[in-house]
Amino acid sequence: MRHAGQVVTRTMLLEAVWDYHFDPQTNVIDVHISRLRQKIDHDFARPLLHTVRGAGYRLSE
Repeated sequence: MRHAGQVVTRTMLLEAVWDYHFDPQTNVIDVHISRLRQKIDHDFARPLLHTVRGAGYRLSE
């Protein structure tokens, strides 16, 4: 929520949330983004969480 409207990279998420240094083989981000989408985007016409291809993720305001 601190970065609503801004693109947050996978590296930023790994370092800020899990204190990991970037590991391209991990699917931790994919799993958590999927679960988050199920919780916040389910039953709504417009999704709040967007994938920015090649960059990361963006939470709509």
